Amino acid sequence: MDYCHYYQARIEPAWCWYFVAILRSIEHVAFDRTLDAKTSTFEFFVPVDMEKCFLKIMSYFEQKGVASNVIRLPNRLADEPS
Repeated sequence: MDYCHYYQARIEPAWCWYFVAILRSIEHVAFDRTLDAKTSTFEFFVPVDMEKCFLKIMSYFEQKGVASNVIRLPNRLADEPS
């Protein structure tokens, strides 16, 4: 089974609603959810074919100061037992 690429990033709390709305307006680019509300850390499951688009969006948000610490990590769900 193929798994999505996995990313984490910190999103400025004041901009979370805007960031999520933009990300979800682009179909199939990523599944997002809050990983840690206290640090405003989000996790993203990105389909392999959508990674380039996702990274372009995240680069834009980094330039605007909305997102930071965008990092690709091993997919944390890939190691869970079936």
